[in-house]
Amino acid sequence: MMRALLTGSRRGATGCLGLSWAAAARAAQPPQHRACSSLAHKPSWYIEKRSTATMPEINMDNLDAKQVQLLAEMCILIDENDVKTGADTKRNCHLNENINKGLLHRAFSVFIFNNEGKLLLQQRSDAKITFPGCFTNTCCSHPLSTAAETEEKDALGVRRAAQRRLKEEFGIPMHQVPLEEMNYLTRIHYKAQSDGIWGEHEIDYIIFMQKDVTLQPDPNEIKSHCYVTKEELKDLLEKAENKEVKITPWFKLIAEKFLYTWWDSLHNLKQFINHEEIHRM
Repeated sequence: MMRALLTGSRRGATGCLGLSWAAAARAAQPPQHRACSSLAHKPSWYIEKRSTATMPEINMDNLDAKQVQLLAEMCILIDENDVKTGADTKRNCHLNENINKGLLHRAFSVFIFNNEGKLLLQQRSDAKITFPGCFTNTCCSHPLSTAAETEEKDALGVRRAAQRRLKEEFGIPMHQVPLEEMNYLTRIHYKAQSDGIWGEHEIDYIIFMQKDVTLQPDPNEIKSHCYVTKEELKDLLEKAENKEVKITPWFKLIAEKFLYTWWDSLHNLKQFINHEEIHRM
């Protein structure tokens, strides 16, 4: 059992519920979500203009009401070269039916390390619609189709979105994660199914930061969290291979190909900056 799971962060965080990996695996099994209100009165996003996506009728009665509301957010549609092509709802972007037709959106993955060099992980809430209960990197989300978050110079829009979501998910004050301290390294392009209905198809901006931060996680977003060493993460990945716990597919890909090399050079990340290439995973 990892010490980090028992103790949490030095700032009094809850840790990953103080569970053993086996108990965490049981806790990560598909939950009984809170029912949301009937969709008889369809929300406004049903009539939003879209470019290529279809809108199959999906039964959302067993999904969390707050997470269903977030499906109305407008993500940034892109082509395989990360050129913006339009916007569509988070709902449409994450339906396998649309993903299988090629619908692709912009995303980001943040990795925050404390001053001891430990990586902050989260276990996604059971309320999450894609990959509930899975362990993953610090924060994974999407820039929205707004003027502030579509700004592409120096990935400014993506970094603003990362700052916003760190506040929304972990309660990290924005002044603790200033844009100029976010190291945008590179991008990966991957596709993965969560279940028969929902999935991911993203070009994912990888952002590193080393900073001690204040944590007040939203339980609707984060089930548990902990700081881990490299050895503890290797143990987690081994447990995931043995299906004792679940991890997100993008985190697995990044961990296997890049993470440890970058982790060894937190004070010299400039050597890994590659904004030209999109790594196809």
